[in-house]
Amino acid sequence: MALFKKSGPVDESLPKDDRGSGSFDDYVGVLVPKNKNITIRLANSNPHQDELAALAAEDPETLTTATPARSMDDERVDAPIEVRIFSGRRVSGVVGTVPRGLESIYDEAVRRLDGRGAKPRIPVTVVQTKRNGYRLDLLIGQTK
Repeated sequence: MALFKKSGPVDESLPKDDRGSGSFDDYVGVLVPKNKNITIRLANSNPHQDELAALAAEDPETLTTATPARSMDDERVDAPIEVRIFSGRRVSGVVGTVPRGLESIYDEAVRRLDGRGAKPRIPVTVVQTKRNGYRLDLLIGQTK
C-alpha cells in the first residue's frame, strides 16, 4: 500500500470541491485499470449542473461518453478533454473535463475500446452529492 497517492497535478483555478479525482495508483501496465471498480470523477462540473440533472433522469444503463481520444494537435498544446455524454438518443453539452494530468488514462481507455472493435465509449454514472450538486464518474474500470 502506497503511503502517498500519485494523483495528477491539481488545477488550482477550479474550486477545491470541483477539481475531480483519480489516481495513477489504480492502474497497471499501460494504464490498464486494476479492477472493474476504478473511476475518475470529472472536474469543472459546477457550470454544467442543468445538463447533469437532465442526465440523472435518463436510464443509467444508456449513459456513455461521446468524446473521442485527443488528437495529436490537442496533445501538443495540452488541451483539456471536455466530456460530452451520449444518452442513447442524444449527445449532451459539455458536462465537465477530465482532471488535469489524467488525460492519458482517458485517451488510453478510449483507444483500448476502439482497438478491440467495441464502441469507443466509456460507461458513466451521474452522482448527486450532498453539498456540491451533481458530478459525473467515468467507469474506467469497465474498459479493462
